[in-house]
Order: sequence, then C-alpha cells, then structure tokens
Amino acid sequence: MPAFRIGGCAVAVFIGLASAQASAESVPTAAEIDWRPRAQLPESARAQLPVFCEGGYLPSGSGQGVGSVVSGGDGQQAPVEASGLNARYEIDRVLYLEGQVRVRQGAFEVSGSEARYNQAESRVSVQGPLVSRGKGFLLTGENAQYNVDSGRFDINTATFLIHGPEMRGNAGSLTRLADNQVEIRDGMLTTCGPGQNDWAIVASDIHLDQAEGFGTAKHVRLEVLDVPVFYWPWASFPIDDQRKTGFLYPQFGSSSAGSGAFVSVPYYLNLAPHYDATLTPQYIHGRGLFNEVEGRYLSPLGQTVLQVGYIGDDSAYKEENPGESGERWALDASTLARFGGGWTGYGDYSVVSDEDYLSDLNRSLEINQATHLQRRGGFRYRDRHQYFETYLNDYQTISDRIADVNKPYAQLPEVLYGTTRQHGWLETGLESQYTVFYRDNDNLTGLDRANGQRLRAIPELAVPMRTLWGFSRPSVSVDYTRYELDDYTLGNGSFDRTVPVAEWDNGLYFDRQSSLFDVPYNQTLEPRLYYAWADADADQNDIPDFDTDIQTFRFDQLFQPDRFTGGDRVGDANQLTVALTSRFNDLLTGAERARFSIGQVQYFQDREVTLFGTGAGTRSRSPLAGEVVLNPLDSLEIRSSGLWDPESGETEEGRSQLVFHSEDYRYLASLGHTYSKDEIEQSDVAAVFPVSDRVSLIGRWVYDSRLDRTVGSLAGLEYNNCCWSVQAVHQNYLTDDRELESRILFQVQLKGLGGSGGSSTRIAEAIYGFDERERRRFGTP
Repeated sequence: MPAFRIGGCAVAVFIGLASAQASAESVPTAAEIDWRPRAQLPESARAQLPVFCEGGYLPSGSGQGVGSVVSGGDGQQAPVEASGLNARYEIDRVLYLEGQVRVRQGAFEVSGSEARYNQAESRVSVQGPLVSRGKGFLLTGENAQYNVDSGRFDINTATFLIHGPEMRGNAGSLTRLADNQVEIRDGMLTTCGPGQNDWAIVASDIHLDQAEGFGTAKHVRLEVLDVPVFYWPWASFPIDDQRKTGFLYPQFGSSSAGSGAFVSVPYYLNLAPHYDATLTPQYIHGRGLFNEVEGRYLSPLGQTVLQVGYIGDDSAYKEENPGESGERWALDASTLARFGGGWTGYGDYSVVSDEDYLSDLNRSLEINQATHLQRRGGFRYRDRHQYFETYLNDYQTISDRIADVNKPYAQLPEVLYGTTRQHGWLETGLESQYTVFYRDNDNLTGLDRANGQRLRAIPELAVPMRTLWGFSRPSVSVDYTRYELDDYTLGNGSFDRTVPVAEWDNGLYFDRQSSLFDVPYNQTLEPRLYYAWADADADQNDIPDFDTDIQTFRFDQLFQPDRFTGGDRVGDANQLTVALTSRFNDLLTGAERARFSIGQVQYFQDREVTLFGTGAGTRSRSPLAGEVVLNPLDSLEIRSSGLWDPESGETEEGRSQLVFHSEDYRYLASLGHTYSKDEIEQSDVAAVFPVSDRVSLIGRWVYDSRLDRTVGSLAGLEYNNCCWSVQAVHQNYLTDDRELESRILFQVQLKGLGGSGGSSTRIAEAIYGFDERERRRFGTP
C-alpha cells in the first residue's frame, strides 16, 4: 500500500503497487456503526444499561491514534500522513489516492474511497463513503474538505454520533470550525437509538460547543414521531452537565389550591463560576403572574442561597379575603461557612406575608404544613474535648389560630459550652447554657408574661470503666440553674435551683458464633442496668416555661435521668432500668442483620415534679419499651418500636415501618403505621411498581383511623424508554385548615436535554428511594 508523509515542503514517498481495488460499499450511519444490541454489549455495559433500553453504543476500534473533528489536538502543527491502495503524486503539487484511503494529521483522521491533497492550497478533498472517528465523536458522509493550515473540516450529507450524551443526528452539511466547535446545517438530533425517532430536534442551524457543554439552534422544531409539535425561533440546550445561561424546560400542572392550571418558564443565569441565579416567572390560573428568584453564591468558606417569591395581585386571595391587597411574598435565606480550625458559621431566615402562602403558592407534597418559620444564625466550634456554640433564634408564627401563650420564645442569644476531660481514671465534664428569652407578652398575665435570662450549668465527675466484656460508669453531677426575670409577678425575679444527680450505668457483652442458611453470623447478648437518682424540689411551677416539654417515653429514654426537655424543669428520680439487647451480625459482610431490644424502668418513689400539672407519676413500673430492627437483605429494612403496658395489657404507643427497594431501585415499597393511645393512628403505604419494563405505577396513601379519612394520597403513572420518559401524578394533601387540596403534576424528560414539569422532585419527597431511582433511570453510575 502506498504511504506518504508530507511535512511543510519536504515530502517522503513510499510507493508499492496493490493488487486489488477497494470496493465502494455503502457506509451505515454513524449511530448504526457503533450501536450494539444488549446481548452484544460487554457484561459491565449491560449491568449499567436500564432494563427498558434495547442496546447501547460501543465505539469500535482501538481508539488510539485516531482524531476527531471536534478536538483537533496538535492539528496543523503536525505533518499530513496519507495512505491508499493506489496513488499518484505530483511533487510539491497534488497527491491522488484511491481505495481504502486514510488521511491523518495529528489528532484528525478521515477514511474514504478517494482523496486529493492540493499542497499549494493546503486542502484535502475526500470522496465517500467516508468515516471520521475521534474521541467521543463519529462522523460519516459523502464527501469532505479539510484545510491543513486552519483545521477546518467540511462534510456533506453527514451523520454524526456524540458518545457522551449518546446524541445522534444527520445534517445536510457539517463544519468543524475549530477545536470543540461544530456547525450543523439543515440538521436533526436526538438521543433515541438508531431508527427510533420518538422525538427529535430539527433546525436550520445548530451550533455545538463541547468546551462549554451546550448547543444552540435556529428555527427549531420539536418533532414527536416525525410530527412537529412545537416551534422555537431560537433555542439553547445542554449536551453535558455543564452550567449555561438560558431557558430551562417549562413546568406545568394543576392545583386546586392554585385555582387550576399553572405554567412556569425558568431562566437560568450562569453569572460566574461561583454564583448563579434562576428566575421563574409562572402564571397560575385564577391568581395571576407569580415570580420566584433563587440565587446561589459559593465562596471558599461555603454556600449561601437566597430564595424570593412574589405575586403583586393575587385575585383568588383577594376574593377569599375581602379587604386584602392581593400582594403576597416570601423569602428564605440560608448560609453555611466553614472557617477551619473547628469553627463553623450558619444562618437560616424565612418569612412569608401571610399564613396561606405556603398552601396556596408553595407546591410541595409535604402533608403537614408549617406553623412556625425559624430564623436562626450563629457560630459553633468543636474539637476532641469541647464544643462551643452561640446563636440567635426566633420564629414567625404564621397561623393566626395559635394563641399568644402557645407561641415559642426567641433566644436572643443562646450560648452553649461543653467539655469532657480525662484525668487518669477520673473523667470530668461540664454542660452549660446561657439564654436570653423574649416573647411579646403584653397581652398575657401571670407566669406567661415573664421574659428574662437563664443560666444553667451541669458539672459532672465520673469513673468510666470499660473492658471487652462490659462497662461500668458511675457518676455524680449537679444541675444548677439561675434566673433573672422581668415582669415576674410571683416575687423577686432573681432566684436559682440546685439539683444533685447520681447515675450508674452498667452493661455486659456476651457473644457466640453460629450459622443460619449457611451464612455465618455472630450473636450478642447485652444486658444493661442503669440507675438514676435526682433530688429535685417537687414544686417548680413558680418557674416559667420558656422551652420545656415532657419527653416522649421510648426505648432511648430508659437511660436518661430527666423526663423533661429544656431547662425549666428538672425531674425527681429514684429509678432502675433493666434492659436487654441482642444483635445478629453477618460475619461475611459485617452488616447488622437484626437487633432486638427491650427494657423497663422500676420506680422506687413517685414522680412529683410537674410541668403545670403534667409529668407526675405514681406507678411502680413503666411500660415495656422495645425496638426491633431487621435487615435480612441489603435492600430491605424493617423497624418497629413501641410501648406495652403489662398492667393494663394495652399498647400505649407503636411505630412500624417496612422499606424495600430492588437492587436497581425499579421496585420501591414502604409500609408504615403510627399509633399513640387516645391521640393518633395513621397508616402509610407507598410504592413504585413496574408493570412492564417501561411502565410503572406510583402511589402513596396516608389514612387516619381516628379521623376516619384520607389525609394524603398520591397516584401516578410513569413511562420510560431509552430516550424519553413521562410522569403524570395526582396528589391530595391536607392543609393546616384540615382541608384536602389536590393538584396534578407532569414531567416529560427527554434524555440528554432535560425535561419539563416538576413531579419527580415532589415524588422523591413522598417516597423513600425515589431520588436514587431517578439518578439511575438512564443508567448513570
């Protein structure tokens, strides 16, 4: 085979006559060349291929030494290499090649049936059928022109394949202008497989910029099954995951709270590598134009996010609330900064114009609506031995139905400090808190009117002893609290409280090895005894309630000396906890496959300290508290906890949940039940169930037995194939005024080009594992 190497004006010619001519066979499209049915893909590729895909792309050839019309590499700086079955060369003028022609310059390479290199014009003409392959790119066409000096490559009647986003298409003509820049005229592109034009973008001019990761197009038609369904005079679209300024895909749906249909067209602003913004104008039928703005700023310390929503004239709100202006707004700002050396700063501030803003304008699958919006910001420090935190904390109570006496106090500020030190066999510790409490109490009387300062400090001495077979930790501490109160009507507002506390925590550890179904496991038996004594004054109801509540009695609470949260009550105690835990650990994987725990408290005296009448007790034994956690498979978890009263034989409280997902997350299921005697009983069922490789059912149902009604539901359908998917979801949710609102959400996803609608984010908030399912839906690792 003749071979030529031409660099500048120097020519080296090696000629050998071939005995055969290349046959001019037709060349398949670029996508057809690299397409492989599922059965022909390597095992590693099949494992990542979604079940609804019939095949995938696999670049042929070694990929070494080949070029790309998109990435020119050293391009015109390198000599031209050419080869063919037959050749004729006119010194310093023209090189003619025929049969199995191959032309290469640096990273550029093209093969065809004939080629003509005009050295004077630095131009190579190639006749097809021709193929040009590069890293992540493949082209075919009828004929092409290549400029050796500029690197420009023009090809007619072209087909192309971009391997990264698996984007294929054809063009009347295609030009490689420079590194990573491609112009397509009279082109079509899609991410569907060869011969499957479920959707396609057709445009008169398409520009692909691989360096920036996006494409632009003029006179764009979206075609579905070769039928035009939408037209844009100009459009921009991503071809990888890089950020770019431009319109995102529209979102649309329907909501009874929004008086009907809504549509929004987000616009993304990539302002700089470290900050950006998204503007989302949306029209809500019956309400008007609603605008949302989100800004994100990333500094070397951390990220700050600002979100603002505004509607200037909400016609539905004015109709429901005569006399109101219809102007409504919301703001949420959050920031997190890591300063190094154990220091962190944070902040979160939320505010809305009215109590119905969240239910009317905040489209979310959250069943329970917020009643208080938190505003909190501060600094914290932590190292091996100590922690420090100071912050300001306040709330906006957005429900008018909450009485002033039930509104939370602000902490302006709160300062926390804690430390633990080891001194040989002795351990010392300190937990301390200083808080300034404030609430607008002008309309209140008695203790509810008080504001003021509280200082709490709990120094502790302990002797921790630990071995392989158990532990013992006796300790003594003093719970000291000092108050400086304003508007205190029961006497002097300056007083203190001192409570001595003793604890002794003991545990043993036994284990044995066995096997079950030929799987070796280790079983443990862990008995535990915990004694707590606290000599607290029975009458503490002359102290205001700034932040105190009664702890929910559960298994973890068995090993705590105080039954109150916050600092305004310290419970009296003289009690012994007896508990037992057994674990089953898989010795092959180290995973905990099962854990069983049960315990009970023996009270040696009545509990007399109350929070204004609640929290006392006279019984000698607590209910039995238990927990069961089962992980028989990596994809299945069963949790159950509860309280059972042996005296009455009744269940006081119970919570159970089963969560299952298949290995590829195509199947999702969760079952939940929550019960509290005389308070609540709810059942929760959620699932994503494929009825075929491409169609899945989506559902969630929350039922309240005491209200005898559905308090939340979700029902939808999802269709997937390898190049697009659609979700349609109908959802009911209970608002804070006990009314069921409904909405319909859609999402259409075109593989490689994003999607419209917003259902998948909302479903992920309702169904465990759905976000992971979305991540894997198109086979991304």
